[in-house]
Formats: sequence, C-alpha cells, structure tokens
Amino acid sequence: MRMDKEKQRLSIEVARLYYQSSLSQQEIAEKLNVSRPTISRLLNYAKEKGYVQITIFDPFSDLYEIENKLKEKYGLAEVHVAFSPDPNYNSISEYLTSYAAEYLEDTIKSGDIIGVSWGTTMHKTVSKMSRMDVKGVEVVQLKGGIAYFDVNNYAFETITLLAETLNTKARTFPLPVILDSKQAKDLVVEDRHISKVIELGRQANIAVFTVGTVQSESLHFRLGYFTEEEEKSLKANAVGDICSRFFNEDGRISDEEINGRTIGIELEELKRKEKSILIAGGDRKINAIHGALVGGYANVLLIDKFTAMKLLNH
Repeated sequence: MRMDKEKQRLSIEVARLYYQSSLSQQEIAEKLNVSRPTISRLLNYAKEKGYVQITIFDPFSDLYEIENKLKEKYGLAEVHVAFSPDPNYNSISEYLTSYAAEYLEDTIKSGDIIGVSWGTTMHKTVSKMSRMDVKGVEVVQLKGGIAYFDVNNYAFETITLLAETLNTKARTFPLPVILDSKQAKDLVVEDRHISKVIELGRQANIAVFTVGTVQSESLHFRLGYFTEEEEKSLKANAVGDICSRFFNEDGRISDEEINGRTIGIELEELKRKEKSILIAGGDRKINAIHGALVGGYANVLLIDKFTAMKLLNH
C-alpha cells in the first residue's frame, strides 16, 4: 500500500516536471536519480490513473460543422470556411483572401478556362497566389472593366496578375461594364472582338467572383455608372451584385432595365459552370451573400468563420 502511494506521489511529481515545467524525460531522470524508462512508465501511470488529462483545443473543429450546415442550407457542392482570429473586416479580408489564393492554387489545372470578376477582394486574392506550373490555361474577364471616374476597380491589375501567375495572356473587356442605354450595349456586343470575349466567358469551366453591396461606399456607386435616381432605386430594391448584375434577397434580378445595359456574363450562365466560386466575407456582405446563394449562382463558397456563423442564422 505504501509502495502504491509512493508510486502515485512520484508519478504526479514527474508529470508536473514534464507537462508544467517542460523538462525532458532525460532531465527529470537525472534530477530524480532514476532511469529514463522509469520516467516514461511513471508518465503513462499518471495518465492511466487520471492524474494527467490532456485536452487538445482545435480552433478548426467547429469549422467543419459550419461548412456542412451551409452546404445543406444552400445546396452547395463545396463550402470552405477560413479561420479568422478577429471579426474586424480587415482581419477577415486578410485571412479569407489568403485562404482563397491557396484554394485556387489547388483547384486550377492545365487546360482550364477561368473567368474572373474584379474588385478589391478579387485583387487581394490573386495577388497572393504563387506562380503555377500549368499549361494551356485561358483567363477571361467576365465583365467590362473600364471606370468612368478616377476610382480604381482593380480590373486590369487583377486579370493581368492572374494571367502572369498561370503563364498565359489575359482576355480583357476594354469597355465600361454598364452603358447608358440598352441600344448602345446591344450594338457594342455585336462587335466580333467583344463577342469572342463574351463567348469565352460562357465557355469557362471555372468562374471566380465576389459580391458587391448596395451601400453608399459600394464600388459601383463610386465609379459613376448610375444616376442619382438609379442609385436610390438599387439601394431600395437590391441586396448586392455579382459581375455588376444586381439582385434582390430572393436572388432575382432587381432592375431589368439596368441589367439590359450591363456587359458581361449573365447570372444564369454561372449556374452551368463546373465550379462557380464565390469569395466573400464581412458583416456588410451578409445580405448579398445570402441573395447570391438563394439565387443558385455559386456552387462553391469561400467565406470566413464569423460571416459563416451569421449566415447560418440569416
């Protein structure tokens, strides 16, 4: 009995030195003047008796559950939730775009046709990608990229960077994304060079895009595409846009007149892609993300943990 108590006391002392003081088994053996195998046996004894209980905290464990719930809620093929230590938008943006860059590196393969939109999220994602050893990849802009005002939409930088990363040339849309009239838009898209870019966007097996909001700081409102009246109408009826096509909370086009003046891929065409990848995060984008997913315009969602949890409760 006394021997058992002595063994118990010694095993607890060894466990303290090993787990709390971070001494090695050899150091403990020398300190207590016993053999190293004895220390190993005492540590195992301490665990068996329950004197030592090891808890592993995995910050990613709940991410898998969130991914599965979002998949089920929106009928998605893939959901990938990026860890962010902080709900602040700058932190979310950093972690999400780093995650998205890695995802695209793992996903893109030789022979793919990749259609991309523009905006700050897209630009940050692409700028974090490493140069890839792929062949025969084509990169095409999914919508017009020229701005009326001196506000950077990162359209040219995004597609040029991605093309360099994938050892290819960029197929750009050297046009504003929204024209003043449907007649002007119809005339422009008849041009054989423009129609070729539009057709390549249709053929793309991978589409990568984000969602915009209809808040005052929205890039579209700062780029000068809309009249004051149109801006008010969009704020009242839309929740966001994909490729400059504005939709409501049910995922339906919110203004057919504006949509008819928009140059680029139709939202319905995104549903036919092998991978239609939406990258988005942050509180201000929740309504837009929800509308996009209800509309069925993405089958792959890359999102941060904080936004994902709010989206589940939306």
